[in-house]
Amino acid sequence: MELPFLPGTAFDKDLSKTRFHKSHAFDYRNDVSVFVGEQKPGIGGLPLPGQESKPKTSAFPPGEGTALPAWVAFDRQVLRFYAYFQEAVHELRDERYRIRNCLIYFYLEDDSVEVIEPKVKNSGIPQGTLIRRHRIPLPPPDDDKFYTVDHFAVGKEINLYSRTFKITDCDQFTRRFLAKLGNKMTPRASLPDDPYSRKREEMKESMQPLRPYEKHDTLKQFLENDRHVLRFFCVWDDTDNIFGDARELVLHYFLADDTVELLERVPPNAGRDAGPVFLRRSRLPKGPTPLPQPGEIANRTVLNVFGPMGTGGRYILDSLKTGAKDTKYYSDSDLAIGVVVDVWGRRVLLCDCDDFTKHYYNTKYGVENFEPIQYRHEGVPPKAPEISPYNGFGSEEDSLSNCLHLIPKPPRRDFQKFMAKDRRGLESNVLRFEARFETTRPIDIDRRFIISYFLSDDTLSVFEPPQRNSGIIGGKFMERCRVKKPEQDPNQAVQAYYTAQDFYVGAVLEVNRYKFVLINADDYALYYMEKHANEFPVANWRNVVAKLRPLTGQKRDQVTSEFEQHDSDKTGLLPAELFKHLVRRMTEGKLTEHEVVTLARHYGNQKDVDDVIGYARSHLRQANFLAFRHLKEAFLYYDTNRFGYIDREELKRVCEEKCLPLDSDVLEALVDLCPTNEAGQIDYNAFGAHINWKESSKESDGQPTLDGRRRINYKKLLDDLS
Repeated sequence: MELPFLPGTAFDKDLSKTRFHKSHAFDYRNDVSVFVGEQKPGIGGLPLPGQESKPKTSAFPPGEGTALPAWVAFDRQVLRFYAYFQEAVHELRDERYRIRNCLIYFYLEDDSVEVIEPKVKNSGIPQGTLIRRHRIPLPPPDDDKFYTVDHFAVGKEINLYSRTFKITDCDQFTRRFLAKLGNKMTPRASLPDDPYSRKREEMKESMQPLRPYEKHDTLKQFLENDRHVLRFFCVWDDTDNIFGDARELVLHYFLADDTVELLERVPPNAGRDAGPVFLRRSRLPKGPTPLPQPGEIANRTVLNVFGPMGTGGRYILDSLKTGAKDTKYYSDSDLAIGVVVDVWGRRVLLCDCDDFTKHYYNTKYGVENFEPIQYRHEGVPPKAPEISPYNGFGSEEDSLSNCLHLIPKPPRRDFQKFMAKDRRGLESNVLRFEARFETTRPIDIDRRFIISYFLSDDTLSVFEPPQRNSGIIGGKFMERCRVKKPEQDPNQAVQAYYTAQDFYVGAVLEVNRYKFVLINADDYALYYMEKHANEFPVANWRNVVAKLRPLTGQKRDQVTSEFEQHDSDKTGLLPAELFKHLVRRMTEGKLTEHEVVTLARHYGNQKDVDDVIGYARSHLRQANFLAFRHLKEAFLYYDTNRFGYIDREELKRVCEEKCLPLDSDVLEALVDLCPTNEAGQIDYNAFGAHINWKESSKESDGQPTLDGRRRINYKKLLDDLS
């Protein structure tokens, strides 16, 4: 017995219900938002009205098929069907319906469907994508389900959004896939004819054009050979005519459109004006072809005219082109070295070609012989113009420009050299030397000068440091300028100036009738000259050793005994000054002072600890370097274990990043003085203590250069001389 459905007699179905949440419809899989609400229940986890739960297990037994998900197993696998649909036409008298062909794509990875209609020329219908890719529901009343692969087969009709598509065929991949699923494959169905399209084709075939249809497809030739030009060097012998001579020409054959262009090379003082072109770019006909009369060559030929030429007149056009002329033109196969080309009655001989033309004929026609034809006659070389002597106004280059050009041009500056050798950071590109006068006057013997040579523009300046109680006011001795070499011919057009190779320790320079002897150089100048040893032979230790070898070859035992006599400790090392003195005495002055310094710097492998550290601290103090705390923080960044040791390359990288103003050889010497661990790493705390000039007073004696090589390994020098 059931209770009546009256107020107060019905039970509340939510009486004991505690969950009222609404399930979410979207979820994230591989960071992609995916719709999952199809299988989600309603309020409180209860199923929705009419919802049927899909089975969670497969209908196929285990072991058949792959266990991969569909979006992986069927990735980029698409079924393609050929179909059509019939569309009614209500507003046209000549067309009642039309047949529209289309392609149906079924994507196996997600059961989505896409319909595309191929575009037909002059159809007047918006074509392309009819249905964009998505899952399409079945027609009502099954609109809660979607199309699957089982709904598609050849010969079937499917309804997609109230439009019926008839499947007529599919591709080979689709046939094989459906056959594996067990579907029975039907043969290809025939497409129905479109009455209006058939009528248009009949009208097109019945039409008689004004001339036979001709098509000259030159786009492919243009795209393949655009900017590809064959160049021949040729000559036109015009000596038979009065005042005629051999004319040098350049023939350009454009592969893009088979046109020819000729340019003339007019030598200087030939007595002829140089025109822009000898033959304008056009197709060059073969043989003696007369110029056509005006109106002889036309796109359409008029056969007859009825009535007046104006309004009301009629004419007939020649559709067969009976009066057309077949003119043969030159092509690339007609051109070769030694061939005579007829250029509108002028016989032009092809004598040579460029490298691109040779490669073109070798790869396309297999031509290997490109022996040029000699066509230039070596005449008397022109006499060099006489240059007026320098008049003393301005520079020699400026005066020379007045002689070479009718309109004077200012001399051009070597801008590339200026940019390459200009100051950049710590690279000053300035070589500084200490010099003295070459004189016997007592007042000038003790005077010292600093000569600076600027590599950017080959200029030099002379500065005299003030000396107390000398009676001579120091300061700028000579302004920065270029200096000529002495003993030159005053009538010479361009005078020679001092270059960087003229500066070395021991050289004698004459500047404004003052003779200077270079007695020393700063460390940067010595390092720069050794770095560019190919430009400075006196700084190339290999050249110095090769020059020293014949000087000591006959008295090798004497040289060895003299070195060992001064080496009382038998360590194989000598002080630098003693080593230089012995080398000067053995060579009897045949080596320059700079070459002796080069030997001492190369074979000096023992460095004085106090001098190296003192020089480094003095240099850092002059540069006002205070970033010792930042330097240590950078060292700690590489020392992850906090052992106090880092690699050598890491230490150098930190010094470079923090712009430590020390030369590379000084930095190497400081690193060598630091203790190392078993792995060969450097103690960066000791390195920081060596360069910290604020916490220690050990500095150098203020000398301008660092002579860190206090002891010379003469044993190694003797081994190289043997």
